[in-house]
Amino acid sequence: MISFVSTVQGVPRDTGTASLYQRIRKVLTRDLLVTLALGQVLSLLICALGLTSKYLANDFHANTPVFQSFLNYILLFLVYTTTLAVKQGEGNLLAILMQRWWKYMILGVIDIEANYLVLRAYQYTTLSSVQLLDCFVIPVVLLLSWFFLLVRYKTVHFVGTGLCLLGIGCMVGADILLGGQQGFGEQKLFGNLLVLGGAMLYGISNVCEEFIVKNLSRVEFLGMLGLFGSFFSGIQLAIMEHKELLRVSWNWQIGLLYVGFSAFMFGLYSFMPVVMKRTSATSVNLSLLTADLYSLFCGLFLFHYKFSGLYLLSFFIIILGLVFYSSSSTYVVQDPRVYKQFRNKDNQTPYEPPPLCPRVLEPTVIYTTLSPEQGDEFPVKVA
Repeated sequence: MISFVSTVQGVPRDTGTASLYQRIRKVLTRDLLVTLALGQVLSLLICALGLTSKYLANDFHANTPVFQSFLNYILLFLVYTTTLAVKQGEGNLLAILMQRWWKYMILGVIDIEANYLVLRAYQYTTLSSVQLLDCFVIPVVLLLSWFFLLVRYKTVHFVGTGLCLLGIGCMVGADILLGGQQGFGEQKLFGNLLVLGGAMLYGISNVCEEFIVKNLSRVEFLGMLGLFGSFFSGIQLAIMEHKELLRVSWNWQIGLLYVGFSAFMFGLYSFMPVVMKRTSATSVNLSLLTADLYSLFCGLFLFHYKFSGLYLLSFFIIILGLVFYSSSSTYVVQDPRVYKQFRNKDNQTPYEPPPLCPRVLEPTVIYTTLSPEQGDEFPVKVA
């Protein structure tokens, strides 16, 4: 038997006119500002990673992306994998390996190759192409979150995503106008394909990370990533970069840059699950779009880049898109038999029976179930 249960909540329409200040306070809540600030901390960490990598590659001719990632995985292993090893119960390292070792092995390989492809692409294509094509991670995360995490978005989320992509487009346009397209080689198509492949792998890794930190634990994710990441990146390092490491002219400056890069990368990996648990993989990737802008601003002083007003316009458009996206919550459907139709309004009042007196009613929640019992209601929680 197929039954349909509908619940209609009566809410009177708000006829009052709120002041502009009240509307701004309603949108710019404390949680929203904290979310934006946490996302910008991640962007600053990525900016620091880019600067240290640039100094290593340009000033010291040390092109070692696999070795740089290997140092980060070793730090994750020393801190988080050893933490899992001394734990008791189901959260112990051996218990986790017995239950889902092959899943973390695949995730570790995906994360390693995502880092490698994007870092290697800079040798074949331009900065503008990398910045533009790297945004491919956003639609990948949106689609994977919709189908596998059952996340449901509102119109405001798509508007915010579009604004963020428009902002990154302004930044790429400024780079082209200032001559950023000069100096690319004949293998630009190959470099662009590397970026697209890396962005796709980043999207898969980020969606898996969101699921793990929200349903299992942050320490488990980082510990298993450190275990399999250090193992497979060590094998890749021995095969692909052992000759490059021998050509590096080691001194205290290069050593300091490697230490700084490892510290920034370790901070990024440790802090990103905290932000992702609070928000989502999509929100984190939208926040990271400002990292390229921070790198350009630093380049104005460190590398004498040319300035364009489009950079500032790009920054404000991306921040505006983040405000739009973060101003409304997404919904996670926990049971595939449940579909929830909702408005762009987060603060819903509890259900009350409709009054006897006539007034304008507005439907807000409709539950549809395919179970044989009419009384069953499946939960829907806010992500």
